[in-house]
Amino acid sequence: MKAMILAAGLGTRLRPLTDDRPKALVELAGRTLLDITLSRLRSFGVREVIINVHHRAEMIVEYLKKNDNFGMGIEVSREEILLDTGGGLKKAAYFFLRDPAEQPFIVHNVDVISTIDLALRAASGS
Repeated sequence: MKAMILAAGLGTRLRPLTDDRPKALVELAGRTLLDITLSRLRSFGVREVIINVHHRAEMIVEYLKKNDNFGMGIEVSREEILLDTGGGLKKAAYFFLRDPAEQPFIVHNVDVISTIDLALRAASGS
């Protein structure tokens, strides 16, 4: 299964935590939001991820490199100007359309942490 992590935003609602870092790298209980999100997605069977980036994008790219992409196939979709959710997804559409037989995919905000069982939701078609 594939997923897209929406991480391009400016993180204004998380200020002052995002004054010096993108929201994806804000820490919660000693882990970044990106680490938490990738770990959750991996536990649901996601192996390939595309992450859209804009605000302090290089910090995210370096973080991924430093952590060997968390053992996943990760691509980065850079947005020179913010495209919002729909525009970011449209720009990344190629990632999901490469394999026409591919099953449904997940779009996940990097700053949303939940205990929802995404694998169960995907299996039920919701």
